[in-house]
Amino acid sequence: MSVVSQVILKADDELRYPSSGELEGINKFLKTGTQRVRIAETLASNDKKIVDRASKDLFRLHPEYRAAGGNASGQKQYNQCIRDFGWYLRLVTYGVLAGDKEPIEKIGLIGVKEMYNSLGVPVPGMIDSIRCLRDASADLLSKEDAAETIPYFDYIIQTMS
Repeated sequence: MSVVSQVILKADDELRYPSSGELEGINKFLKTGTQRVRIAETLASNDKKIVDRASKDLFRLHPEYRAAGGNASGQKQYNQCIRDFGWYLRLVTYGVLAGDKEPIEKIGLIGVKEMYNSLGVPVPGMIDSIRCLRDASADLLSKEDAAETIPYFDYIIQTMS
């Protein structure tokens, strides 16, 4: 949910107008809109490049995942892994666009550790994959845009840890 939606819902729940502090928060959110859209466009238009680099980095870090019997040893498992990389990258763009971590949590993190554990997917490897995505993404962004984006990846890492 965006900052604007949060302010409106909170004020409505309390039967009041938005406070000056809330309005200032909305103003700040609106001023960063161009940056947030630019970041989302960069990530979306480079998704294949980011996912390719992140997957190579992950499998260099954990070659056992691609080895016989590993979680990404077969083509189907590998494709599912790559699909998940893209999915997490999209989650980050949702958070960046909203200016909030809530979409990441609601869409993709509730119960994620339990799901991966039940599927036998190593959670530490998933955490490493998010780090690889973060680093590959940051390398394509300006320093300022990377600073805005990295906390969303770190939020996923923290939630999975």
